[in-house]
Amino acid sequence: MKSAHKYTEINNIELVNNGAEIIPLKPKVISLFTGCGGLDFGFHKAGYEIVYANDIEPSVKATYEANLGPIDIKDICEVDKKSLPDCDVILAGIPCQPFSSAGNRKSTQDDRGNLFLQVMELVDLKQPKVVLFENVRGFLSARDDNGTLMPERIRSELDNHGYNLFYKLLNASNYEVPQNRHRVVLVGIRKDLDIAFEFPEPITQTNLVRVDSVINKPLPEDEDQEVWKLSPQSERIAKYIPEGGSWKAIPYDELPLRLKKIRDDMKKYRSPNFYRKFSRNEIMGTITAASTPENSGILHPIEDRRYSVREIARFQSFPDTFKFIGNSIPKKYKMIGNAVPCLLSYHIAKSIKKQIFNHIE
Repeated sequence: MKSAHKYTEINNIELVNNGAEIIPLKPKVISLFTGCGGLDFGFHKAGYEIVYANDIEPSVKATYEANLGPIDIKDICEVDKKSLPDCDVILAGIPCQPFSSAGNRKSTQDDRGNLFLQVMELVDLKQPKVVLFENVRGFLSARDDNGTLMPERIRSELDNHGYNLFYKLLNASNYEVPQNRHRVVLVGIRKDLDIAFEFPEPITQTNLVRVDSVINKPLPEDEDQEVWKLSPQSERIAKYIPEGGSWKAIPYDELPLRLKKIRDDMKKYRSPNFYRKFSRNEIMGTITAASTPENSGILHPIEDRRYSVREIARFQSFPDTFKFIGNSIPKKYKMIGNAVPCLLSYHIAKSIKKQIFNHIE
């Protein structure tokens, strides 16, 4: 890693190296596919400035702007990229569906896969020091239309545009997030910086990220507990599931017909673990955008209900000061479930700042 030089502060905004190289005091960030702002919030807390944010989903606008600032709600393909401000970092949480192991794995010829090319167009224009992508664990084994593993496809693309790629599968629970959530983080570093990026080391003790660390904490006094009610069927069978248990505890006669068929041939269906109810001394499973009790572990361990909006926000490490504005309750669950956990983002942002913007402490 290159050593830092001595810098002088100018107008409390920039640092200058011996009167030659001007470096921002706060690295500037352009954020694409932003959602409600989990990834951005982590970078903001680590001392970066978000100079432009974009998403196509109108329902995230009020929440993002209440917590972070302006966001441009527009298809990235229609954004005038030349008019955007210069930046030091580009964040791109490209939608994961084409590469998710939960759905059909499509190639980069898929419209959403081609969003990568939109990002690279902006990279070519702005030449940031860093470009960061994140995706689901299944991304590691997904392949493009030519059969190339996606990480290697991204490596090749970035190499052609002047960036070295470093990527790693991270578990958010290793970075103070009370949730087992695996994400692939891909960091491209501009080649002329000559930096071999190192991902942050795990820092969390297990007892600090268990379910009870979320549900034992009092709710904010000025906030009503918003809970997405269970369907009549889920409400009826949830009462049979003990803390730490699953659908296997539900009496056979109480199961819906579809689940009876699965129970009758568990080997055929690979022993699914529906209606998981994580206990207070476990680490929470992955929060999903769907928040379905059947598949997502969304059931409260000691109350027959889903976790509340604030509780799942805590599982995603959003602080209680982060407000979710103006949407229906199901849409709040969706935007939270789609987000990058704030503390995972924060620790990655700090690591980038230390290694790439190492003159700033």
